[in-house]
Amino acid sequence: MTQNVLETSLKTCHWGYFDATLPPAMTISSGDEVVINTVSGGPQNLPGPGFHVPQELLDLHAAGLPTMPGHILTGPVAVQGAMPGDVLQIDILDVSLRQDWGFNYLGPLKGTLPQDFPNVHHTIIPLDTERGIATLPWGLELKLAPFFGVMGVAPPPTWGRISTIEPRVHGGNIDNKELVAGTTLYLPVQMEGALFSCGDGHGSQGDGEVCVTAIETALQGRFRLSVLKDRKLIYPQAETPTHYITMGMDADLDRCVEMALRDMITLVSQRAQISREDAYMLCSLAGDLRITQTVNREKGVHMVMAKNLLNTA
Repeated sequence: MTQNVLETSLKTCHWGYFDATLPPAMTISSGDEVVINTVSGGPQNLPGPGFHVPQELLDLHAAGLPTMPGHILTGPVAVQGAMPGDVLQIDILDVSLRQDWGFNYLGPLKGTLPQDFPNVHHTIIPLDTERGIATLPWGLELKLAPFFGVMGVAPPPTWGRISTIEPRVHGGNIDNKELVAGTTLYLPVQMEGALFSCGDGHGSQGDGEVCVTAIETALQGRFRLSVLKDRKLIYPQAETPTHYITMGMDADLDRCVEMALRDMITLVSQRAQISREDAYMLCSLAGDLRITQTVNREKGVHMVMAKNLLNTA
């Protein structure tokens, strides 16, 4: 299989926005694998001497800050045959670190407690790529579990240019810590070619991402992108080797819960071949609702259900 590699550069990155009119940085066939390199952070997030800073991050800084705040994304990758109404299956085959540091930021008017912290607090966090460990300022060693905070297709063309900050039907800034290597994300296609982009690398994150950032860092991802013509989705879904995941995204957490739950009822009913009433009951007995994030203006809730509970044999 030909190795498709999309490097980070001024030509392959879009900073702060999704836009259905963006020309593809690469085009692949359905079922092909692609390696995508990413970087994260503005000039104010750089570390001091002694750390590796990817040159392409410095090149992006030198080209000027974005007109709208948001994430540095690499892409988009067009997938041949993808059309609106299809589903893009994103198999996350591998995620690896590209640098030996990450940063965390919190400040006024941001995060889950926007009024509680009036001063900017910026922390550079050393990352041990061999041991898979982050060392926090007071000496705690935190195990890394890298994933991409942002994975998305192009939004509906009628939306125009939108910020990368809010997650919506196209995916985007989902910030779901379950989406590590070995998991699969499903996104409803909104534009011909799907136009997949990713970025916002996280070394580690808790459910909620409450202070507004995780361990923000540069990552490399290896993905298999496949077009599904026989599956219909209202909103993004995912699966791990052991669990199904449905998602809800809205400014109101109650609405997020309703969205994730309704989609899980439908999924459980279809896969277990049981009534919606029985599926609702099983969600109450064995499904878990979790807070994805509470900081992206559009908040997130995801529901997980063990696959082995839905076996029909």
